[in-house]
Amino acid sequence: MSTLYGVGLGPGDPELLTIKAARLIGSADVIAYHSARHGRSIARGVAKPYLRGDQIEEPLVYPLTVETTDHPGGYRGALADFYTESAAKLAAHLDAGRDVVLLCEGDPLFYGSYMHMHTRLSGRYRTEVVPGVTSVSAAAAVTGRPLVEGEEVLTVLPGTLPPEELAARLAATDSAAVLKLGRTFEKVRKALTDAGRLDEALYVERATWDTQRVETLSEVDPDTVPYFSLALLPSRRAADTATANATGPEQRQVTGEVVIVGLGPAGRPWLTPEAQEALAWADDLVGYGPYLDRVPPNPRQRRHPSGNTVEADRAALALELARAGRRVAVVSSGDPGVFAMASAVLEVAQEWTDVPVRVVPGLTAAQAVASKAGAPLGHDFCTMSLSDRLKPWDVIASRLTAAAAADFVIAIYNPASKTRRTQLEAAKELLLSHRAPDTPVVVGRDVGGPNESVSVVGLAELDVSTVDMRCLLIVGSSRTRVVTRQDGTRQVFTPRHYPAS
Repeated sequence: MSTLYGVGLGPGDPELLTIKAARLIGSADVIAYHSARHGRSIARGVAKPYLRGDQIEEPLVYPLTVETTDHPGGYRGALADFYTESAAKLAAHLDAGRDVVLLCEGDPLFYGSYMHMHTRLSGRYRTEVVPGVTSVSAAAAVTGRPLVEGEEVLTVLPGTLPPEELAARLAATDSAAVLKLGRTFEKVRKALTDAGRLDEALYVERATWDTQRVETLSEVDPDTVPYFSLALLPSRRAADTATANATGPEQRQVTGEVVIVGLGPAGRPWLTPEAQEALAWADDLVGYGPYLDRVPPNPRQRRHPSGNTVEADRAALALELARAGRRVAVVSSGDPGVFAMASAVLEVAQEWTDVPVRVVPGLTAAQAVASKAGAPLGHDFCTMSLSDRLKPWDVIASRLTAAAAADFVIAIYNPASKTRRTQLEAAKELLLSHRAPDTPVVVGRDVGGPNESVSVVGLAELDVSTVDMRCLLIVGSSRTRVVTRQDGTRQVFTPRHYPAS
């Protein structure tokens, strides 16, 4: 029985073919290869040193090279017809008892053209796939940079993905290769920028060819980028090791770091590129369990969830891990410096001065709620927490009274909980002693989450029984206004100017 061989040629250097690939190319009855309409074939050029010279050659000529066609089925329909016709050509040789080698750049089943013939013919004929060196492996080789090390994760992406998905995947992985550049190059570069990883990216063109090019991706002219090129994010860990080994012996110890990361109010759209990069960089994630659940899982990373009232314990664990050489991200909802983990970690870190600690900001809950209501924080405002777990109520009451008397807009965190039901009622009475009953109050619940709700009520009408820890309140000043738009929606804003005194 005749056989169809899908033979991987590797990245372009004829010396990088496997021995088996070279043997099959030299012994086959028929050599098939894809080519453009001008007749030249990159695959045939790579295999040329191994051809006998008397074999039947079957070029499979693509009907188009760009996604413009008058085919009734569009671009996909035109290619489907082409693959069907090509399969029929190869089947004719196989039916005649001839072995067919179909040449494929790189690896036949790694974004390879051979797979379209394999799916159409493997059920009818004997087939064998001969793997080849991929362009990704070749790119790593010519840059001299490891792809991955230890437990790092490599992600391979086509540049044709939507830009938002590219950015998200690049931010969430350790190492990456983005193929199919050419016309997608500028989109890929923007995705790398949005993911906070442009400075790490290398550009590799025609790896292992005589005309290969390796550059820092940020410096590449988009007009010079061909299809046979890729973007590479090599191993960070290997880069760290190389940097350490290039220094003196006294500096070669690789130290860890604690990064306190603000996740924003909820979900990836609220996460900054810097925060995404810090999360992807980490070996360990430490945090309150529900906040850790908001970070997509990475099998390379270890997670250390804990309860809501053990901030000091979390901080000590993170510092211990970092001292042992681990890169640790302590996650925090909103901004870590606003009623969150940054101060808790830095307080404990006073006794750990040898461990680097830095803070990555996040979008605050106050900003998120304000944006949904309009612009209530448009003038002077203050931020307060009504929780008396860590400070006495008389301090809260005196500060709230001072802020109300000074006519600040007030963003109120932690307004009430299951066990704290009297504080908000007391706060309301204090505010009413300085604010008009119709002062606008924005009540935001679960902003950014699946149960988001935002309402605006007068201060006197505020129903404190409906408020809990998932809420944030913004109490307007004497200048805060509510506008009802033609569609019935209400927007709250505080003017930036005061009337002349």
